[in-house]
Amino acid sequence: MSNKNAARKRGSKAVAQARNTGGNRVAIIAGVVVVLVLAVVVVGAVVIAGKNRDTTAENGNIPVVTSGASAVPVALEEQSGTVVVGKDGAKATIDVYEDFLCPVCGQFEATYGKKIEAALTAGTLKVRYHVVNLLDAKSTPPGYSLLSANAALSVAKNNPAKFADFHDSLFGAQPREGGPGYTADQIVALGKELQVGGTYEQDVRNGAFDATVKAAYQKAGSDPALQQTQGGQSYFGTPTVASGGKVVDLNDPNWLAALTG
Repeated sequence: MSNKNAARKRGSKAVAQARNTGGNRVAIIAGVVVVLVLAVVVVGAVVIAGKNRDTTAENGNIPVVTSGASAVPVALEEQSGTVVVGKDGAKATIDVYEDFLCPVCGQFEATYGKKIEAALTAGTLKVRYHVVNLLDAKSTPPGYSLLSANAALSVAKNNPAKFADFHDSLFGAQPREGGPGYTADQIVALGKELQVGGTYEQDVRNGAFDATVKAAYQKAGSDPALQQTQGGQSYFGTPTVASGGKVVDLNDPNWLAALTG
């Protein structure tokens, strides 16, 4: 449930309580006013945050984020479009499926990103990143998911050491689902600021890895081992984390510690 909807529900519940209670109505009404004011503040903050992200996506440069895993080895498996991050001999390996537009992926990175970086740096974890275009139709105009995924693979090809910074930069100022995504010019500018070099700009503008990204998404979407179930329906979604051929339960806050020990 979004913050906006939750705030509205709290306000509605308070009003209903005031209507049905026969005690100190002055105190109750005052409490209702406070709840409604807080609801307006929360809704306003959500709207402002969304507008700020839209403004950045439409006009601003993508802020650079320096990842804590910048010094960890990175390699691109070009055929599968998999970016492998981590040291040989790591105790655990996870496959992470993400879409740069996916808001839940953004929440996943905000919650576990630093912990994953610490495990990568310590050498206890290796991550196989699969960037997919699940939400390609959910930006205005459509196509940001594919554009950003293609660019991420190009970074991993041309300057692997910059992949973690690029990845964290796109999630650090993530565009709003349903709003404008970053343009090719903005993504090219980010690559230049990160000094990716090589064929990066050409790859971004020509969609060098578009077919690879699409094929990876189709493969993941049809893999029975990556399906999740909700309401009796099976589906593939992002983020999905798998280890040892099984989907990791991200509702368990200790999932990463259990894998890395």
